[in-house]
Amino acid sequence: MAWKEEINTHGAHGESSLDSGHARLHELGYKQELKRDLSVLSNFAFSFSIISVLTGITTLYNTGLRYGGPLAMTYGWFVAGGFTMMVGLSMAEICSSYPTSGGLYYWSARLSGAKWAPFASWMTGWFNIVGQWAVTTSVDFSLAQLMQVIILLSTGGNNGGGYLASKYVVILFHGGILLIHAIINSFSIRWLSFFGQLAAAWNVLGVFVLMILIPCVATEKASAKFVFTHLNTENDAGIHSQVYIFVLGLLMSQYTLTGYDASAHMTEETKNADINGPKGIISAIGISIIAGWGYLLGITFAVTNIPYLLNRYNDAGGYAIAEVFYLAFKSRYGSGVGGIVCLGVVAVAIFFCGMSSVTSNSRMAYAFSRDGAMPFSSFWHKVNHQDVPRNAVWLSAFISFCMALTSLGSLVAFQAMVSIATIGLYIAYALPIFFRITLARKSFVPGPFNLGRYGILVGWVAVLWVAIITVLFSLPVAYPISRDTLNYTPVAVGGLLLLTVSSWFLSARYWFRGPITNINT
Repeated sequence: MAWKEEINTHGAHGESSLDSGHARLHELGYKQELKRDLSVLSNFAFSFSIISVLTGITTLYNTGLRYGGPLAMTYGWFVAGGFTMMVGLSMAEICSSYPTSGGLYYWSARLSGAKWAPFASWMTGWFNIVGQWAVTTSVDFSLAQLMQVIILLSTGGNNGGGYLASKYVVILFHGGILLIHAIINSFSIRWLSFFGQLAAAWNVLGVFVLMILIPCVATEKASAKFVFTHLNTENDAGIHSQVYIFVLGLLMSQYTLTGYDASAHMTEETKNADINGPKGIISAIGISIIAGWGYLLGITFAVTNIPYLLNRYNDAGGYAIAEVFYLAFKSRYGSGVGGIVCLGVVAVAIFFCGMSSVTSNSRMAYAFSRDGAMPFSSFWHKVNHQDVPRNAVWLSAFISFCMALTSLGSLVAFQAMVSIATIGLYIAYALPIFFRITLARKSFVPGPFNLGRYGILVGWVAVLWVAIITVLFSLPVAYPISRDTLNYTPVAVGGLLLLTVSSWFLSARYWFRGPITNINT
């Protein structure tokens, strides 16, 4: 790969020493409407806080324990992390050439050629934006559930007659969290930059503190042999194949390592975005891999009885990690209050994750509506006097709330909706990479960051990995298969595919022309 610094001596309207990202945006046909105030650190912070290893690992640690346990989590984290870096490197290369808020769908339009551009950008855009809404839904709903856990444990737990909030109360929590996130995202980009950097710092410090504190406090610790070699095959899912169990356990890692397209969506607000946008993507993935592995190891060294945790975690509202934290402090001090405080640290990290997710959502909605792809597009792509797409912010929060309403009917239906957050989003990641290594193999003009002669190879590895996880995460997770044990991921993703393709052939193909330049408007 190569980093190449470029100095633009002229650009829009002939300004000298124009910001390279601004100049490139002008070359691509767009006016600078958003305020370009973000540094490379701020750009990185948004992606890093959306990946948020404290969020992903905490919410899906149950899955890791059940399917494979310590071995699957310890080594599976690097399997998923390594291939995720391949996806990120390919995205970073494309981002350097096309640093716009539209991100993935704009890339698909430019890389697929004039004939396929409208259809390619339509498909990529809708998978991207629906996947982002699903991410926000899952993150903020997870925080609402964790708030329920904290309240439950603080009032004595299930066995002590603690208060267990109903599903309607959890939905109210979810709505309140989204409301706060929408308000924060209505502030100027300077405030968002501050919150984003605070979120990144909180995630790093939180991981560092918890990975050391929890195993030190626990009176009983797992051995290194258990953490690095024990493959848990004891589950109630009726699955006994070790390979099958291992690949199912990868879901925890892959779900966590997503959302880094935020760096691309923030490029129109990032200084020298053709250089700093790619840096944000790569650094967010790399640091998350290291921090996440440390967090996983620290927590798993405090696990000594997997069957007990899997049978008891419902007392903690569904979070095995909550039980680990609580029991670690209770075993040493006779009280689990310290564990509840640690859960509060995780809750703040999840809050920041949801906040940054709404930021990324709104920029995608702003760019997609700017090109006329959404109903009432002229309303959603307006910016306020602080150069913030406030209407798109509130749209993103509202849709994420509506998606969570499915949990009132059935958690199975909700999980089907949320499954789009991983598979749907990764399909959106893979599409422009696929076009870059096929249709645009010879015509692609790299930006300051490029992979050189390795670009095609890395791109193929990235695309194949997305194809593999799409199949893996659609496999049944329990046998025998019934209405309650069916993996609804293919239903959810297939439904999104059907709706997107149908809307294209029935309507959009007659009026959607892909990205529309606005330099003369």
